[in-house]
Amino acid sequence: MKSKSLSENEFLSLLQKVLPEATNDTHLAAAIFDRVAKEIRTLRSLQRFEAFCVEGSLPDLEPATVSNLENDLASNFGKENVAVTPLETGDAVAVEIALPDRTVKTRLKVQNPDTPPVEEEIKARLVPFPVALPEDPDLLWVLARREDLPPEEAARSLAAIEEEFWASKAGLKLQKDRVERTFGEFVANVPAAMLADSGLKRHYKEPETRQTLKRLPPGAPKSAKD
Repeated sequence: MKSKSLSENEFLSLLQKVLPEATNDTHLAAAIFDRVAKEIRTLRSLQRFEAFCVEGSLPDLEPATVSNLENDLASNFGKENVAVTPLETGDAVAVEIALPDRTVKTRLKVQNPDTPPVEEEIKARLVPFPVALPEDPDLLWVLARREDLPPEEAARSLAAIEEEFWASKAGLKLQKDRVERTFGEFVANVPAAMLADSGLKRHYKEPETRQTLKRLPPGAPKSAKD
């Protein structure tokens, strides 16, 4: 029988019930509950905003419109953690939400509801782009690149993105927190938007060991049991 996932309210109710049984310190139990509830609300707000960036838009770039967006985001994530920057092209705003454990960078397009939408160009499909380091050629990070992006150019872009990431606010914070500056940590922590802007995508954060297929000679049994 397929188990049913707990809803947000069900989980918080369960946590509120269990915490007093796990500790006699009521202040500690309350602090843990408040912290978990806040983290869940933040996660849900991020998910809703990222979905809005995919489907929604701003009607214009008037100061009042941009200010309203900033105020809405500030109410969820804190004013000091939000930066909204209109792009010079005038067709979108860049949004950065810097939280203690992660930084979200995305774009929200500008589309006047009275203006017919412009037909989007057909995007090139993604193809596998396995990457290995010279010192360990058998360890592969499975990424993806646009089909129209040559592998050599994709490799150069990836190297440039890595340098840009470690020099960014998120990258510097990781280094300050003693996270080792390695390619593996870069792949695990780089925002998806930084890769997407260059036609790349992260499929898996963890590397895989390259496997060599051993061909069976004609007539050989398929397994030891045979």
